[in-house]
Amino acid sequence: MEDITPEQRAELKIVLLNSGLELMDDKRAMLIEKINNVIIEMIHYSDEVPKINYSDFLSEKLDYDYTYLSNVFSEVKGITIQQFIIIHKIERVKELLLYDELNLTEISYKMHYSSVAHLSNQFKKITGLTPSDYKKIKDKKRQPIEEIGTDQSF
Repeated sequence: MEDITPEQRAELKIVLLNSGLELMDDKRAMLIEKINNVIIEMIHYSDEVPKINYSDFLSEKLDYDYTYLSNVFSEVKGITIQQFIIIHKIERVKELLLYDELNLTEISYKMHYSSVAHLSNQFKKITGLTPSDYKKIKDKKRQPIEEIGTDQSF
């Protein structure tokens, strides 16, 4: 548990990169990764989407002012946290549609949309399809979670 030399750090970085991992030594990159993880956990792996605003949730979870989080995220990722959340919510909706266990009204409620119409409009804006058209497509290709928001534009 001692400090490592700059040479050891450089060597560790190379070994990690060769294994497909990354040594995060930039505080901003670490913060972005934490924001990503909280959003992914919140939308994809939690049964309950938080009842409070996403901005309040992120601020509480990460112990930073939301304006700071938002500015750093937008600067680094090129999209806003809100856009990133919407993209992830739509990916989650796609998943729920494919499971075919919930109808659109139930999905809308589960994902905390104000109405089915709001969900449908946002879904179409992101995917170019209505939720029902999406369900009809045979080749239901989903984007891997890790890649969401990396090349999307609004």
